[in-house]
Amino acid sequence: MDPGLRSPLVDFFRRGEVARDVRLVAAQGAFAPRALEQLALLLILKDDADAEIAAAAALTIDRLPGPALQAFLARGDVPADMRQYFAARGVVPGGVASDANAPLIDTADPLPDVPGDEPVAAKALSSLGVMERLKLATGGTREQRALLVRDPNRLVAAAVLSSPKLTESEIEQFSKMANVAEDVLRVIGTNRAWTKNYGVVAGLVRNPKTPLAISMTLLQRINDRDVKMLSIDRNIPEALRIAARKRATASRS
Repeated sequence: MDPGLRSPLVDFFRRGEVARDVRLVAAQGAFAPRALEQLALLLILKDDADAEIAAAAALTIDRLPGPALQAFLARGDVPADMRQYFAARGVVPGGVASDANAPLIDTADPLPDVPGDEPVAAKALSSLGVMERLKLATGGTREQRALLVRDPNRLVAAAVLSSPKLTESEIEQFSKMANVAEDVLRVIGTNRAWTKNYGVVAGLVRNPKTPLAISMTLLQRINDRDVKMLSIDRNIPEALRIAARKRATASRS
């Protein structure tokens, strides 16, 4: 079943780009940054081609605490398909709408202990397994997210962008990073909530790693002063620089 939720993390599972061991952990309820993603992953995994994973997801769904699930379904941001699935099972919204920033059932192990100093932390993180890095990407510190958003594993980087702890200032910081994967910048650039922030838009347009189609679209929202700077910026793609130069010329005439 497609739960209807769009998020960087859920999209990886939807596309079937997640290793079996990670899918199994998610099916057991042990990996999810918050209730929305947890339920979305369970609804995807209950139809997994791997019988063990599908059975684990179905069992986890059966174990969801009724009152907490009802309160969660009362939230206005719950996708209609998700609400309809549980309604068919006799679970309807009820009670006070709950906080969606925590999973409904938490079977995860404690987060691994990683030093805070950046050079040491970077080395320590690289020595961890994918599952441990995924857990830190969603539940770790700001400093750990800044390192893990550059992780060579695309799923780990996507998990950072699905963290309930993620702030707008972090997104702005990520938008300016030239050492993150294009996928990260694409996700940021297509998120309407994040691109309401001018700092994020400007960071993406100035970032040479941002996919050109996104940069060209966002250029329309750049102010005249920054367009002038972009028109002479040799670090950005030539097509973008030419478009900025044309707009700068037009604004002077």
